[in-house]
Amino acid sequence: MKAPSLTLGIEEEYQVVDPETRQLSSYVTEIMEDDRVVLENIHPELHASTLEVASSVCSDLDEARGELIRLRSRVRDLARESGLEIMAAGTHPSASWEQQEITPLARYRGIQEDMAELAQRMLIFGLHVHVGIEDREFLVDAMNVARYFLPHILCLSTSSPFWHGRRTGLKSYRSVVWENFPRTGIPPKLDSWAEYESTVQTLVNTGCIEDGTKIWWDVRPNWTYPTLEFRICDACPRVDEALCMAGLFQALVLKLWRLRRQNMTFRVYPKSLLDENKWRAVRYGLQGRLIDFGRQEELPARDLVRELIEDFLADPIDELGIRSEVEHAYRIMDEGTSAERQLVAYEEEGSLEAVVDQLVAETSEGLDEEGAAA
Repeated sequence: MKAPSLTLGIEEEYQVVDPETRQLSSYVTEIMEDDRVVLENIHPELHASTLEVASSVCSDLDEARGELIRLRSRVRDLARESGLEIMAAGTHPSASWEQQEITPLARYRGIQEDMAELAQRMLIFGLHVHVGIEDREFLVDAMNVARYFLPHILCLSTSSPFWHGRRTGLKSYRSVVWENFPRTGIPPKLDSWAEYESTVQTLVNTGCIEDGTKIWWDVRPNWTYPTLEFRICDACPRVDEALCMAGLFQALVLKLWRLRRQNMTFRVYPKSLLDENKWRAVRYGLQGRLIDFGRQEELPARDLVRELIEDFLADPIDELGIRSEVEHAYRIMDEGTSAERQLVAYEEEGSLEAVVDQLVAETSEGLDEEGAAA
């Protein structure tokens, strides 16, 4: 069995905002030509106020950092040419989904037709991390086990406590909105690549989907590339936060490969139990408690995240040379996730405009310094 390449690809969805009104701006048509975006690695999304970037295939996390900074800087500078800004967060604090324009492309018109009002409501923004796994059977095995750790990493990335101008009481409201779509959430356990392929083919044959790209699980075997794609995270305002999530996913895949080579594995738990932990992550983030199903008890989420980094993933983190990036999780635990920081800004300033200003500033954090150093 071939060892995974562990290459990385990162996709981020940014909100384009007017710095005066702090509201979303339908910008994507300004960089479209003949029904396509003409800029490399920059793509439209369902709503015209969203821009997605997709990194090139990166051999390691250092290369991914350079790509992410380059793409963020490029998108930010493009937006600024039109007097706009970008920000990364799972939801906009106050935008009205009813008032957003759908990107005028056939793919998105099709989604709007298929999903009706749910498509219009899908005003959410995520971080997707691809980890290269060329052996399809190991890819499925890795997905089955990795599902257990999705809530832990979601806790670190929560950045969507507001929706439609209201405090939701949740740390990742994006997750709730997203699960209104079909074929989302934590995936079922699969026994083999053949089972996954059969599932996709049945859905295609019966007219449910066009191809495997319309399966949107929180972690999925990517239908186009030989990667395991992690889709659980809210968009992360700070570059260092996004790289922390990517490093955790990469280290997790390496750990699972090492276990498999030793004829060992981590216990695969049923989706019904994993959904309980995901709900806790969505509702409380790092401030809540997750269930350790091995111990059969609930523990502070922060303790289980520390255990994940310091015990379970310690060796692969060091082998990959990514400890400084992954240990940004400690800063998140000390200073609060984006969701927690947004709530503090709102309480201190008494306005959602202040929350937008904070998110815009954090999204650009470190970009100019890195550019100057280069």
